Amino acid sequence: MNKDIILKETKSFVKDKLYKEGSGHDWFHIKRVYNLATYICEKEGGDEFIIKMTSLLHDIDDWKFSNNNNTTENFLKSLHVDEESISKIINITTTMSYKGGVANSDQNSLEGKIVQDADRLDAMGAIGIARAFTYGGSKNRLMYDPHIKPKNFQNLDEVKNLDNHTINHFYEKLLKLKDLINTDTAKQIAEERHRFMEIYLDEFYYEWNFNKEK
Repeated sequence: MNKDIILKETKSFVKDKLYKEGSGHDWFHIKRVYNLATYICEKEGGDEFIIKMTSLLHDIDDWKFSNNNNTTENFLKSLHVDEESISKIINITTTMSYKGGVANSDQNSLEGKIVQDADRLDAMGAIGIARAFTYGGSKNRLMYDPHIKPKNFQNLDEVKNLDNHTINHFYEKLLKLKDLINTDTAKQIAEERHRFMEIYLDEFYYEWNFNKEK
């Protein structure tokens, strides 16, 4: 099976699985990451096939909502993808997640850095804000509670704790992403998206407190 057919089959597989996913990790998120990663690859280099495949599959076995850690590997084997490519894809998808900052997510390959950058860029800016509230809603979290302060997580159980609210997620993850971007191309995009989130938070607090002296 040639690479174009593999990519086509993978897009169909992922779209079927994630099209109506309701936590912000849906098919449209995958498409945005795919497009961002492809753009970064054009600027930075890397194995385009590995980057595209990893972009498409990076959330299939995501720790936040998947109990099956072998779906990606089994799917790739069903398409007769070579073992070296499978190993590269699996290694990236299982190590790129932020996980509340409690796990080492450093990428050793250019391909991993590019896909991780694309995924993190989609957690920033206007789309990132929308996804944050979508995810919070899917977990029945409050939008904001000024009495619950941002956390410094020590383990994954604390990351999964529902006693939190979405605004804290900005301080626990989203505002930290700019300084964790790997490639120069993605860093330029991250700067603008980071600033937009800061502006949003200023407006949010103004409206929440209705400070007429803004």
